Amino acid sequence: MARVGLVGFACGVILLYSLAVLPPLHWLISAMPVPFIAILSARSPLFRVVSVLLVGGIVGLAWAAMQADVRQRSVLPTALEGQELDVSGYLCDVPSEGSFGSVRFGFCVTQWHLPEGESTFSSDELPDQLRLAWYGDDATTTPGHQLMLTVALKRPHGAVNPEGFRYESWLYRKGFGATGTVRELSRADHIECPLRCRYHRWRGELVNAASDRLSEARHFPLITSLMMGYRGHMQPEHWDVLKATGTIHLVAISGLHLGLIAAGAGFLCRRLLLRLPERRVSPATLRMLVFLVVASASVGYALVAGFSVPTRRALIMVVIAGWVLVGARQTGVFTGLLTALVLVLLTDSFSPLDQGFWLSFGAVTVLVLLFALRVRGTGWIAGLLLAQVSVFAGLWPILSSLGQPQPVLGLVANLFAIPWVSLVVMPLLALGAFVLVFLPAANALVIGVLDVVFGVLWQGLSWLANVDPVLTVSGSLQVAGFSLVVLMALLVPFSGFRKASACVVSLWIAVSVFRGNEVEPSNETVAHPEIWVWDVGQGLSVMLRERDRVLVYDTGPALEGVYSSVESVLIPNLTALGVRRIDTLVISHGDGDHAGGLPLLFERFEVGRVVTGEPGRVADKLPEGVTVEPCSGQVDVRMGHLELAFWRSTGRVEGNDASCVLTVSSAVPPVEVVLPGDITRRVEEELMARADHHGNGTDRYRVTLAPHHGSKTSSSELWVARMAPDLTIVSAGYRHRFGHPHANVVERYQSVGSDIANTATAGAIRLVLEPGGVITTKARAAAPFWIRKPETP
Repeated sequence: MARVGLVGFACGVILLYSLAVLPPLHWLISAMPVPFIAILSARSPLFRVVSVLLVGGIVGLAWAAMQADVRQRSVLPTALEGQELDVSGYLCDVPSEGSFGSVRFGFCVTQWHLPEGESTFSSDELPDQLRLAWYGDDATTTPGHQLMLTVALKRPHGAVNPEGFRYESWLYRKGFGATGTVRELSRADHIECPLRCRYHRWRGELVNAASDRLSEARHFPLITSLMMGYRGHMQPEHWDVLKATGTIHLVAISGLHLGLIAAGAGFLCRRLLLRLPERRVSPATLRMLVFLVVASASVGYALVAGFSVPTRRALIMVVIAGWVLVGARQTGVFTGLLTALVLVLLTDSFSPLDQGFWLSFGAVTVLVLLFALRVRGTGWIAGLLLAQVSVFAGLWPILSSLGQPQPVLGLVANLFAIPWVSLVVMPLLALGAFVLVFLPAANALVIGVLDVVFGVLWQGLSWLANVDPVLTVSGSLQVAGFSLVVLMALLVPFSGFRKASACVVSLWIAVSVFRGNEVEPSNETVAHPEIWVWDVGQGLSVMLRERDRVLVYDTGPALEGVYSSVESVLIPNLTALGVRRIDTLVISHGDGDHAGGLPLLFERFEVGRVVTGEPGRVADKLPEGVTVEPCSGQVDVRMGHLELAFWRSTGRVEGNDASCVLTVSSAVPPVEVVLPGDITRRVEEELMARADHHGNGTDRYRVTLAPHHGSKTSSSELWVARMAPDLTIVSAGYRHRFGHPHANVVERYQSVGSDIANTATAGAIRLVLEPGGVITTKARAAAPFWIRKPETP
C-alpha cells in the first residue's frame, strides 16, 4: 500500500502540469478526507488500492499546487514593467556571453529599492530571481558578485505556439519572475551574503579560475562543460553536432557523470580499505564507509557542477542506487526507482516541466526492465550494446511526444561516445583537475592530454553528424510499435521471437528509407481551410491550408546563432500538422524579420513556387538553383475553393513598400483575408484604388493583418475606414523597443468596430473557415496555467 500511495503521489504532481487552470488549494485539501474514509470503510482489496492511490494523488496534486501558487505570486507586477528600478543582491549563476555583445546572468534579489509611489508592493509580490542582459562596452563576465543594479524589467514572456520551445515555460521552470536589461551596475560588497550567495561566489571563482587555466585548450568549451558543468563557452556549432548525434546528455551533468564519479570513488575506497587487517574493519563498516565516500564524492561533484536541477535529480538517483547496491540491501530495483522518483518530485515539484526529467527516468526505467527481467547474464560488451539499443528504442516515443527527432546514428554515436567518455575522458578529466590544483606547473601537460582525448571524441561525433539521416515515421503509433517490438525482442528469452522481431524491424527500416527516397512527400488533408498566424516575435509568418495544399507567407526573423523562427516555430509546428511539402512560398520582401531562415526551411521541406516582392534580395537568401517569381507578374490563382490575388506597387519601390500583398477570398463562408506585409501609407492608397477599381464587395467577413506590425507609418485613417476589418491581427514582439502596435493605430481600428488580436499577447492565432463562419482560436487561451492568458493589445 505504501508503494501504491507513492505512485499516486507521483501521478498527482505530474497531473498538475496538464491543467489549464491552477486548482484552488482549499478544494484539494477539502477533498482529502473522502478517500481516507473510503480506505477505512472498504472491504474489497481492489477498492482499498484505488482509495490509497487517490489519497496519494490528491496529496501530490496539493503539494505541487502549493509550490506553483507561491511561484506564480512571485512575478513582477504589471505596473512596474518598463520602469527603471533599483535592486540589490548577488549573482545566481556564472555570467556568460550572449548575443549582440551582451552578458547574461541570473540575479538573486535581496532588496528592492522602489520609488515612493510604488512602495505599496510587498516583498511577496516581487520576484526574488531576475534573468538579466547587460549591454555596452562595460559589460564583462566578471562584474563582481554582490551588486547594486538599475534595471528595466518586464514580466516573463515568450512565444506561444502549439509546438516548439516555450521560453515562458523555461523562465517559470527556473523561477525567474522577470526579465530585463541592466542600465547601471556597481559593486556592493557590503551587502549581506547568505550561504547560497557564498556558494555561488565560490563556484563563480572556481569557473573563472579553471577557464583562465584551460583557455588555451583547443576543446576548451567541451572540457569546462564536463569538468564543472559550465556550458557558457559552448558555441552554436557544438550544439548542432550534439543534437544531430543525440549526445547532448554528454555535456549535461547527469546520472552518467555522477555515476562514474561515484563508481570511481567507491572502487578506490574499497580497494584501500581491503588492504587493512580484516579485524579492524568489519564488512558492515566497510560497506558504510564506502557508501559515505560515494555519497560525498557525488555531492562534491554536484556542487562543482552548479547543483542545478538536473544535477540534483541525478544526485538523488545515484545516492539511492549507492545505498541499495553498496549497502547490500535486499530490495526491489523498482522500489529504488520509485523512491528516487518521489524524492525528486518532493524536493522539486517543477521537475515534470523538464524534458530531462522524462528522458532520464525513461532511460533508467528501460535499463531496469532490461537487466532486472533478463534471465541470462551478459558480458560488458554485449551489455553495452543491449543497453544502447534498448534506450534508443525506449526513448523514441518520449522524444516523439516532446517534438524531437530521433537521430538514427545516435545509436552508433552513443556506442562510441559513452565508453570513450566513461573509460577515458572522465578518469583523465578527474585526474587532470587534481593535477591542476596540486601541480600548477603541469598545466601544459594537462591541456595536451585533454585535447587529445576530447579531440578523438569530437572528431568522431562531427563525422557522424555529417552523415546522419533522421528516420521519419508516419505517426506516434508507428513509433510506439517499433519501440515495443524492439524491447520485447530484448526481453523475451526465445530465439525464434527475437529473429522474427529482427526481421520485422529490418524490413520496416528498409521500407522507411526507400519509401522516403521514392515517394513524393504529401500533406495531411484538412476538412476546412485554415490560416495560422504564428507567434514569431517581432516579425511575421502565416500559413494557409486548403485540403492538402499549403502556402506559407513569410518565415519570420532569424539571427545567426541566436534565434530562428524557422527552426523554433515553423519546423516543429508544420511537422506536427502533417505538412511535408510547401506548395507556394510567398516572401513579402527581403527584410530579415520576414525572410529569415530560408536555407533551413528548404532543407527540411520540399518547396514548390517562390513568389516575392523583391526577387533580387530574396534570391540571395535562397539555396542555389531555386527559381524566384516576381509578385508583380502573378495572375489571380485558385487554391482549392480559395481565390488568391497577388499585388505589388507599380512604382519604383524597395524595402517595406515593395511588399507582396496577398488577398485570400472565400465564397463559403464569405471571407476576405488581406496580408499586406510592411506597406506604408502611400502604398495603402494605391492598393485601395485597385480594390475600388475591381469592385470588391464589403459584405464579407474581413480579416486584415495590420501593415508593418501596427506601426504608426501604416494603417492610415483612410485605410482603416476603407477596410473596416471585422478582425485585425497584429504580429509583433512583446514590449519591443519599436513599440508596435502604436496606441493611435489600435484606437483607429477599434473606432471602426474591429476586434484586435496581437500575437504578442494572444500567441499563435488560428482561423478556420467553416461553412457557418470563421472560428478563431488563440494559443494562449489553451496554454497551461503558468502561461499568461490572452491580453489586450
